[in-house]
Amino acid sequence: MEFYQKEIRLGPFSRGFHLITNEITDALLGLGHIEKGILQVFIQHTSASLTINENVDPTVRQDFESHMNVMVSEDAPYYIHTYEGPDDMPAHIKASLMGASVQVPITNGRLNLGTWQGIYLCEHRNNASGRNLVLTAYGV
Repeated sequence: MEFYQKEIRLGPFSRGFHLITNEITDALLGLGHIEKGILQVFIQHTSASLTINENVDPTVRQDFESHMNVMVSEDAPYYIHTYEGPDDMPAHIKASLMGASVQVPITNGRLNLGTWQGIYLCEHRNNASGRNLVLTAYGV
């Protein structure tokens, strides 16, 4: 069994949902050596998240952002954790709802995503400076 792990830093992204599949595959040179395996992508932050969804139509990403902002309002009067601004506590809630990692099968050295699937960085803060990811690929 082969194991490859790499930490990468993504530059700052605006608030919203961003496709990062290419950044991930470009960073993992060992991916091509795995015939059958798994890639785990883990984000080392509590105010951004990861998900897999539609990779073609950008309106899907806009709708995700719009829906999350309705579902988790920035104006909730019951928030106590407000030290880092009005987007901070909602960002933590959104990150917990979306998740801190995704797993994707690797087949013949490539991510085995569906035709219309991509990996998203879900940026929930207005002014994030960048995000760290841990990429772990393993298999035979």
